[in-house]
Amino acid sequence: MLIAAALFEVGWAIGLKYTQGFTRFWPSLWTAVSMVASLALLAWAARGLPIGTAYAVWTGIGAAGTAVLGIYLFDDPLTFPRVAGVMLIIAGVVVLRVS
Repeated sequence: MLIAAALFEVGWAIGLKYTQGFTRFWPSLWTAVSMVASLALLAWAARGLPIGTAYAVWTGIGAAGTAVLGIYLFDDPLTFPRVAGVMLIIAGVVVLRVS
């Protein structure tokens, strides 16, 4: 559930770019639905996990996924500090998930 929640978080974060300030209906609808799904799945996952771990994993996957898709979809700059930051986020998520 937590991974699904994080993927929906990536979906709504990327969706924000396509909404153009919530002026486009379908991207805005997708973004809103993804937000609700992400939070609902996070709440469900948090019933069986410590909230600190669940939230950190959720935001970590969301941040890393959004950064990677931003590079791929929107030509965000691919720099060493950006790649290193994403790798550190992923390492932190792995440590939290394993602990």
